[in-house]
Order: sequence, then C-alpha cells, then structure tokens
Amino acid sequence: MKIIFLDTETTGNGEADRLCQLAVKERSRAAPVVNALYKPPVLISIESMAIHHITERMVAGKPAFKDAPEYPGLKGLLESDEVITVAHNAAFDLAMLAREGITPSRTICTYKIARALDTKETIGVYRLQYLRYLLGLEVEATAHDAWGDVLVLEALFERLLQKVVEQEGSEEAALAKMVEISARPLLFTTLRFGKHSGERIEDVARIDRSYLEWLLGQKRQQPAAEADWIYTLEYYLGNAHPL
Repeated sequence: MKIIFLDTETTGNGEADRLCQLAVKERSRAAPVVNALYKPPVLISIESMAIHHITERMVAGKPAFKDAPEYPGLKGLLESDEVITVAHNAAFDLAMLAREGITPSRTICTYKIARALDTKETIGVYRLQYLRYLLGLEVEATAHDAWGDVLVLEALFERLLQKVVEQEGSEEAALAKMVEISARPLLFTTLRFGKHSGERIEDVARIDRSYLEWLLGQKRQQPAAEADWIYTLEYYLGNAHPL
C-alpha cells in the first residue's frame, strides 16, 4: 500500500475557485512527486494571496493543471486502488481535485482523525499549523505553502497513526480504521465560533434555534468543504440521524 500526502493552495474558498499550487509527496521519500504552480482559470483573490503569497504574476507563464505534463500520471496515481491519499481537511482538497477531474480512490483526513482521537474535545482547534506546534512536530517547513504544509502533514500523520495503531493493534488495521473515520461526516458537539462560541450545540438548538438555522444556510453555500458542519447542524435541528 502506497501512502501519498497532498496539499493544494487555491484562488479562494468558493465553489468556483481552483488550485494554483499542488504539492504531492510519497511517504518516507524526500523528493516531491509534484510541487508546482499552475495557471488557474479564475483570478487569485487578494485574501488568498495574503495567505499563500502566490500572485497572478507568479502563475502567468505556468500551464493550466490539466495541461501540465504530470497531470495524467498524477491522476493515475491518486485514483489507484493501491494508494491512500492523505490530506488535512481533505474535503476541501478533494473538492479542488474533483474540479480538475481527479477522484482519489481512498483518503485519510488528518483533521478528522485528530478530532476523533480527541474524544473529550480538549484541544478545540485542529488546524494543521496549530497541531504542528501543539504536538511539537519538528519540521523545517514554511506555513501556507503547499510543499511546506505537506511536510507538516506527513509528520502529523505519523503521530496520529501511532495512536491509532495502539488502539487497533497493527498498522494495516489502523490505516483501515483511519480510512473508515475519514469517509463519514463528523458530528461536532461544541461551537467554537460566533456568538455561542464555547456552548454545546444541543443547548443552542433549544435556546436559539434560529441561529443554527441561519448557520446551516451559510454552510450550505460551500457543501463540499462544510459537509461535517452541514451534517452536524441538520442532526441537532432534527433533520439527520447519527451514522
């Protein structure tokens, strides 16, 4: 089984946005499979530039992702039944890949695994760079660069894998469990943002149902990236059942 780590930098977070950088790395190999900039079909938002520092000038002479010579090989690699693709907040990266005609066969989302292991929700924040420093992951990497994020991602994956192996007894069983967890939506219990930050969602559903209904409408504007929140809000509003 081949483990592949992947991260994208994009033009924005909306349904029409596209990737402008892709980094792909195979487990335990130093050299990247791919680490390249691409010319997206839409403009890079200023908000995104401020995060990843990729400008229109930097991608002006680059090929579109689908036109790049590495595209056919990447598509074959990620869609292979012998590969597990690992990403942090994988729903976002998978949505970006889907817009480019690529659907990985199996995925592990380290965001979901971190949340699943934190059964009492004591961490509260599960962003990649936050977990990097919380767990003391010693990685020489630049944040908000696709390649730098992939290096942190691999270190985080190895730490999480150790924990799941302790529970499941073997790496093979642990990987299968991580794929299973990653394939189903998360059911959050506590709000970490907004006017009810820190409150249990089931309590907010009783005292301010209209807020959750409004929030659900906001999350539905980005269904791929917000699938976990959509499921959670529908559950507490009585429109879904736990999986």
